[in-house]
Amino acid sequence: MAQTRNLPVPDGLAGERVDAALARLLGLSRTAVADLAAGGGVRVDGREVAKSERLRAGAWLEIDLPDPPVPVTVVADPVDGLTVVHDDDDLVVVDKPVGVAAHPSPGWTGPTVVGGLAAAGFRIATSGAAERQGVVHRLDVGTSGLMVVAKSEYAYSRLKQAFRDRTVEKTYHAVVQGHPDPLTGTIDAPIGRHPTADYKWAVVAGGKNSITHYEVIEAFRSASLCEIHLETGRTHQIRVHFSALRHPCVGDLTYGADPTLAARLGLTRQWLHAVRLGFTHPGTDEWVEFESPYPADLAAALETVSGP
Repeated sequence: MAQTRNLPVPDGLAGERVDAALARLLGLSRTAVADLAAGGGVRVDGREVAKSERLRAGAWLEIDLPDPPVPVTVVADPVDGLTVVHDDDDLVVVDKPVGVAAHPSPGWTGPTVVGGLAAAGFRIATSGAAERQGVVHRLDVGTSGLMVVAKSEYAYSRLKQAFRDRTVEKTYHAVVQGHPDPLTGTIDAPIGRHPTADYKWAVVAGGKNSITHYEVIEAFRSASLCEIHLETGRTHQIRVHFSALRHPCVGDLTYGADPTLAARLGLTRQWLHAVRLGFTHPGTDEWVEFESPYPADLAAALETVSGP
């Protein structure tokens, strides 16, 4: 059950922003505190305050603490269509089918990459949270393609750093509605929580720096096939950026795609696939690269949309 904590502002936190101060005081992330403040869960002397306000020593704080997280366990269940592309002592690269999450999370009862690997006998030994063992990056449930999972602690730390340093080459193909102009470009627009729909993300002032590079490979009558390289890795980044350009991924009804076109192409998810993944192997220091073919639903939709 959620609890309200009441206390005076300590002298050591005087003058600090609400999000920074309460993150230190409560051991929460600044994002979690910002979410609390946005929902009216932080009050100073009885007045709701924003995350950016400065605290005054001796003022009376009231904080509605969030419910503790529900424990999540990994269930070793085989995952249909989960293909192991590469396996060695340090890591495993998988081709993730649509409808599979990277790892267990509250509210998700479907299959996961972590659970599928466990069922297949793969042993993951990293310091990551138990339900996220070895996961160094994620794909949306509705996005298919390549993921690398670390098997050792050394590989986990090296790969996590590589993703932070943006030295991993992540290449996606997407079919988007209409024809982006210019045909080759960079989308540099900050992404944060959608202001009214908490299950979505959006281009918003004050969001996290987000950069997407794209090139139109082939243009059709109603859509374009694009190759996309991510410089950053925000949640739903490709989907949000192309929606902001008014060229949403075909089939992506969450971000404004045309449902009539999606139905004509037989799509029940966004046309988006992680087609290539390249990185410096943490065990050998050699560059490795893996590729994934389009799955059947995307290949069929592409054939239809490219027709007369």
